[in-house]
Amino acid sequence: MFDVALATLLSPVVLFFVLGLAAGLAKSDITIPEAVSKGLAIYLMMAIGLKGGFEMAASGLTGTVIAVMICGIALSFVLPAIAFFFLRLSTKLPVVDAAATAAHYGSISIVTFVAATQAIDFSGIPSAGYLVAVAALMETPAIITALLLAGRNKKPKEKKAPTGLLREVALNASVVVLVGALIIGWITGEAGKAQVESVFISPLQGVLCLFLLDMGLSAGRGLRNGWRMLQPATVAFGIYMPLISAAIAALASFALRLPAGDAALFITLAASASYIAVPAAMRLALPEAKPSIYLTLSLGVTFPFNLTIGIPLYILIAQMIAG
Repeated sequence: MFDVALATLLSPVVLFFVLGLAAGLAKSDITIPEAVSKGLAIYLMMAIGLKGGFEMAASGLTGTVIAVMICGIALSFVLPAIAFFFLRLSTKLPVVDAAATAAHYGSISIVTFVAATQAIDFSGIPSAGYLVAVAALMETPAIITALLLAGRNKKPKEKKAPTGLLREVALNASVVVLVGALIIGWITGEAGKAQVESVFISPLQGVLCLFLLDMGLSAGRGLRNGWRMLQPATVAFGIYMPLISAAIAALASFALRLPAGDAALFITLAASASYIAVPAAMRLALPEAKPSIYLTLSLGVTFPFNLTIGIPLYILIAQMIAG
């Protein structure tokens, strides 16, 4: 597990975030144009959605797969509301920042999921491939919940009619692109993957480096001016919220009678916090939210916690509930 954690923390994607964070804190003049930043976000939404759709087409649908998918979607809708409740209860974060942060803890981290897959392989525990599709399905509902939370808590003069808010959520750029790409990938399957692999699969890691550099710059510059917002209670949330999510997912895994490998991955998905898809979505949907809060928590606190302590714990819990 130490080797897996070290390899992930020293990956180019994470190190580019660290570079951007350091450059932002040091007042470097590195800049990425806003149009380029939005383009990167849209590209990532398309790539992640297509990848999940291709996996769904390859794995097929069984009763267990459908049940796990439905449960994953439900968790992704509910967990941000729980996270939002704790953030508003224990911190002084504004509504928009609490909603944006909560979205990260209902969505998932693909890198954490990959690290858990490697850890399970090292332990000799088998697992099914359909969990990648579940991961893709758990990206979007959290974004929708966050937008609903941010909309409901606006001042009366700023509130929109329920139908208007639902329309805004349903037609939000990040939701449309991510869900649309997922459906397109599912419909086209392997034939579609072969056609777009050179654009959306192979270059993905490089684009992630650019996106995380941009996010690091935003986080560093935000921290320079708003570091006091990361109070001890806010940092503590980044540790205890994954444990709450893991406990809920463990109960669901027990009810679904998942084998140990599948349960471990499902628990990891619920406990992880997004630092790719949701930051990209928040950049488009809630630009007033501060990356210095939500990205620092998800990538700077929860991500290393899950890699070093969380994943071994989730595997142990999965083995216990699976008997």
